[in-house]
Amino acid sequence: MIVELIQANPKVSIILIAIAVTLVSMMITKLLTNQEKMKDLKNKQSACKELMKKHKGNSAKMMEIQKELMACSMEQMKAGFKPMLITFIPFIILFGFIRNVFATTSIAGGWFWYYLITALAASMILRKVLKM
Repeated sequence: MIVELIQANPKVSIILIAIAVTLVSMMITKLLTNQEKMKDLKNKQSACKELMKKHKGNSAKMMEIQKELMACSMEQMKAGFKPMLITFIPFIILFGFIRNVFATTSIAGGWFWYYLITALAASMILRKVLKM
């Protein structure tokens, strides 16, 4: 019954699915990461980039700042890894289901693009709304 409902209006269905998956992903990320720490790391990276602009001629100072910038990037990447591990397998299963459901619809060859564009837009909006 749900499959028939999805196949009846595939464009709207894939857009709603993309928004729902993006929302779930964002909520999991927000719950499993320390948002204050992530903001601090982002601010630290911005400060490092500003310092790099100031010390463009001093290669020794640039290397020192670049090391600090890399350390921040690595810490951010580690923090984002845990939510990715939790969501990866369910999302792979979901994509298999979506592919099968939309294989016989009018958007069979392009459902992924509808999904991708909607997910990117929803992600930008939800990041602002959830203050991430």
